[in-house]
Amino acid sequence: MTNGVHEIEDAKCILNYGYNGADSHPIVQRRIIRAKQKGAKIICADPRVVEAARIADIHLQLKGGTNLLLVYALSNVIYREKLYDEAFINERTTGWEDFVKVIDQDRYTPEAVEKTVQIPAEKIREAARMYATTKPAAILYGMGVCQFGQAVDVVKGLANLAMMTGNIGKWASGVGPVRGQNNVQGACDMGALPNNYPGYQAVTDPAVQEKFEKAWGVKLSNENGTPLTHVPEKVLNEKDPKKQLHAYWIFGEDPAQTDPDLEEVRESLRKLDLVIVQDIFMNKTAEFADVFLPATTWCEHDGVYSCCDRGFQRVRKVIEPPKGVRLDWDIISEVSTKMGYKMHYKNTEEIWDEMRKLCPNFIGATYKKMEEYGGVQWPCKSEDMDDKGTSTLHVGKFSAKDGKGKFFATEWRTPKELESEEFPYSLNTVREVGHYSCRTMTGNCRLLRSLEDEPGWIQMNKKDCEKLGIKEGEIVKVLSKRGWCMTRCLPTERMQEGATAMTYQWWIGACNELTIANLDPISNTPEYKYCAVNIKKLNDQDWAENYVKTEYRNIRSRMGIDVEAKEAK
Repeated sequence: MTNGVHEIEDAKCILNYGYNGADSHPIVQRRIIRAKQKGAKIICADPRVVEAARIADIHLQLKGGTNLLLVYALSNVIYREKLYDEAFINERTTGWEDFVKVIDQDRYTPEAVEKTVQIPAEKIREAARMYATTKPAAILYGMGVCQFGQAVDVVKGLANLAMMTGNIGKWASGVGPVRGQNNVQGACDMGALPNNYPGYQAVTDPAVQEKFEKAWGVKLSNENGTPLTHVPEKVLNEKDPKKQLHAYWIFGEDPAQTDPDLEEVRESLRKLDLVIVQDIFMNKTAEFADVFLPATTWCEHDGVYSCCDRGFQRVRKVIEPPKGVRLDWDIISEVSTKMGYKMHYKNTEEIWDEMRKLCPNFIGATYKKMEEYGGVQWPCKSEDMDDKGTSTLHVGKFSAKDGKGKFFATEWRTPKELESEEFPYSLNTVREVGHYSCRTMTGNCRLLRSLEDEPGWIQMNKKDCEKLGIKEGEIVKVLSKRGWCMTRCLPTERMQEGATAMTYQWWIGACNELTIANLDPISNTPEYKYCAVNIKKLNDQDWAENYVKTEYRNIRSRMGIDVEAKEAK
């Protein structure tokens, strides 16, 4: 995020794009509500009537898969009505002329796109004018932007909106990608990416490579690694044994539940020579593990998390872990040592100090500062206590070598898989507030399971339910070209006709049996938010209920849960 979460409530306008804070991040949503209470204008762009839409001044209920079309229509209005910040553009950006050549085309006017995006042209114009003329204005976006085959282009498009209106490099403005799970920002910060060392330092940069080789005392590769979403390709389709993946060490992740096209994922896990799962509980991926390494959870160890706004925060041990459970870093150190590279640390602070001294943007974020200030937002480039970090990025100049922001534009393209006669509905995967992510943690909480459990729900427009003769709570079969699952029907006015939504944490109602592995070519993120499905009514509901109960019991048993003992309680 270019700005701190605490800045949100001071924005005068918030463009909430594909982001459902009420379900994903209630604390961040509270900042949006405070902004509203202070008089801020709220624009919500989302195919569903999410909570942000309920408090919005304008709800742009676009059709799924048309994100970039709507962004360009907003840009077109701002340009043609001369609502852009000419001084900011001239002084602080490059690429304006090439950008204008794309967004100024007649095909991107509100009138030209209204049928496709399913929003009246005048409503698009109203939103563009509101965003461009109300300052400071902030953009918040979530997985509704990032989980498409053209995700990066939309992210750049939202950055274009901020730059062309001068809403960046200032308090309570900017662009905020609100990360999907806790410490996702931290994983990226620490180099858990195939193309970066910690601190977003490129693996392919010779100077960076030399620095880390010297610090670690080993020869390092200058080639990017394999993104998680490329694993099936590297296992199933790669013909060269030297380029194939043979081993997979997975920790804090459940690809057999969260990746698209789950049958392909399972086939990959079965074919691998070695699968190691390092986690706090057994999960769907652990069923395929040759080795399971039980690790500590957040309250059983010390460490540092990164918040979505670049804030480093301490986490402290409060209880002792169960017998036989090890710290993540301790497990990694011992495996490394047994493989020939001696790795030994006394504590997490020693690891942290080694990391931050190799990362110019992190070097000032000491444990002492985090203790005194409660957290430190990077960049923080000095260990001096007066350097408290940076809340607002790009003040005065951008991070590019020339100090300027670069406009970028390309043509819109449709999602890869559209509705058809055989699969007439679109599927959007979403989150809910009751269960977190893939449910590895919340699924092991008896109270939360008692509130909501298998097989989950498919949200559908009430008119679609009537056409299919399906009532609320009935179990239905949902199918795509890749697989099927069973779930309950939830009729709701929050969905558009022809569109459906499911959460991805359920084992029986596993919507990733359906999703497509169409990847954005730059981010390698799957198109979780759009694929074609069909919904079948099940006439024998007693059979369906028994199937869900039996299958759920079997899955829990395979995960080592003493089902009989649990049921006896």
